[in-house]
Amino acid sequence: MKKGKKDIYLYAGILGIILLVSFLAPWIAPCDPEAIDFAKILAPPSSEHLLGTDDMGRDLFSRILYGGRQSILLAFLATAFSALIGLVIGVAAGYYGGKVDLLITTCSSIFQGLPGTTMMIALTGVLGPGMRSLLIAVIITSWVSFSRIVRGEVMRVKQEYYMESARGLGAGNMRLLCRHILPNIMESIIVLFTNKIGSVVLSVASLSYLGFGLQPPTPDWGIMIKEARTYFRSAPLMAIAPGICIILFVFSIHSIGNWLRDRMDVRSETSVEV
Repeated sequence: MKKGKKDIYLYAGILGIILLVSFLAPWIAPCDPEAIDFAKILAPPSSEHLLGTDDMGRDLFSRILYGGRQSILLAFLATAFSALIGLVIGVAAGYYGGKVDLLITTCSSIFQGLPGTTMMIALTGVLGPGMRSLLIAVIITSWVSFSRIVRGEVMRVKQEYYMESARGLGAGNMRLLCRHILPNIMESIIVLFTNKIGSVVLSVASLSYLGFGLQPPTPDWGIMIKEARTYFRSAPLMAIAPGICIILFVFSIHSIGNWLRDRMDVRSETSVEV
């Protein structure tokens, strides 16, 4: 077995464990993540509290499990909506071209020119903190990357010989899009989707850390790091544990995305038959 395959199995295993324990948090978390116990503030790791407790006496291990659930679910939903919007807009621009392409490309360029993090902070500041605001902010700042990739892939596929053959055989626009174009650009969408989830997790954690995302006492990796600043020396696990979770998740999913990019290179595949 090649080293590359061993590595990807390792990354997939790490990612699978994080996803599994996060979404099974209600069943495997030993404590209520929001239960306050002032008698156990900043308690060290023990058999009762595997990672100790925070400044409110809440179990760190339980909060990490629930925090992963919140961050990953939010990142997946935001990325899925961004991909859907970008797919529709990118296909329209790449397939129809002309004025439609010009209008969409101009709008995309305007959105792409705006600083992503600054735009998200501004949007969440106007809409107010919370999951709904985070979703809207991430979607508005993320759909452009999908639309530009999709537009380029659609324009490439449109020039293939089998597309001309399909048109010659009387295939309509819907058949061309559904039978020939979408199947040939899905690889690029999957790769971008995978990489984007990791970036969105970082964005969600950053906004929560700055106070514009999810709000306490909701368990979230970014919130946990923010709350740990004051107690880093006396209780370093408060910041280290959620930080390691973010690093492992983002690194694993980006590694898998890069592996998929190499494995699913549409330019190295033969064209589908008409």
